[in-house]
Amino acid sequence: MYNICMNRIAITMGEPGGVGPEVIVKALSFPGIRECNPVIVGNAEVMKDAVRLTGLDLSVRSIPDLKHSMPEERTIDVIEIRSGLSSEKNIPSLEAGRAVVKYIRKAVSLALCGEAKAIVTAPISKESLRLAGYSWPGHTELLAELSGAEDVAMMFVSEKLRVILCTIHIALKDVAGNISEGRVYKTIKHTLAGARMLGINSPRIAVSGLNPHAGEAGIMGSEELDSIIPAIKIAQKTGMDVSGPYPPDVVFHRAYNGDFDMVVCMYHDQGLIPFKMLAFDTGVNATVGLPFIRTSPDHGTAFDIAWKNTASPSSMVEAIKLASKIKL
Repeated sequence: MYNICMNRIAITMGEPGGVGPEVIVKALSFPGIRECNPVIVGNAEVMKDAVRLTGLDLSVRSIPDLKHSMPEERTIDVIEIRSGLSSEKNIPSLEAGRAVVKYIRKAVSLALCGEAKAIVTAPISKESLRLAGYSWPGHTELLAELSGAEDVAMMFVSEKLRVILCTIHIALKDVAGNISEGRVYKTIKHTLAGARMLGINSPRIAVSGLNPHAGEAGIMGSEELDSIIPAIKIAQKTGMDVSGPYPPDVVFHRAYNGDFDMVVCMYHDQGLIPFKMLAFDTGVNATVGLPFIRTSPDHGTAFDIAWKNTASPSSMVEAIKLASKIKL
């Protein structure tokens, strides 16, 4: 028997042709995951294909809504979202782009009305979104718009490194122009909120510089002097334990060794390269600033290995576990 919670964790199926369905099925066979009361939002036939692919002793049940869901040990409940899907796997498509947005819209509605405690999102393809005519560059921006959240941040969580991003899905050439005192300060505040979601009430926050050597007193760039340092000083005046800016080539090593609880990064790959080097299979992405809990694996659709029964479910397992633990 399961410890049935009042609310469920809604897992969006993600890109039908990617690794999402496969890693979901594998994750649901892990000990303890069923106690998180997961329900899938997606396509039951695709999930049945994933069960057959893995060879696991599981069955799939299509349901219209959560009222018809009764958690059972070997049964995967799927809230069926009708959409025209092609049978092709391993490639992005217009049909997939339309379908994944429907899955996400449904999961968000469940979270906003309180029926779902949290959302876990399987990976989607940005190219599929574009083919379907959508302009969102990723999950984070889509979830923010659907929920009415004015300002959100991407936080990545592993056992020994936690990073949060100041800028997200923008071109590298545009990063410097988007680093402002206000933006850095908002990200530091998001970092405090994210740490508290994780149960770290008084986090030691390190802020990375943008430029090599954190600008070397303006010799290698002015962003540290103009924006990052002023934002840190404002945060310090509010009582936050925040310091920096630290050279990007040393701050992650120090955080990994326990000097800091959280690292504020200036752009996407600055934070994600060291994070994924350390925790590719176990890292989790969590969105800070939404009115509900949202986590996801830290990997993408992996079309190259999808539907070959080789994808690891470890990050999905950790995403489900974290969604069941963290609190707003």
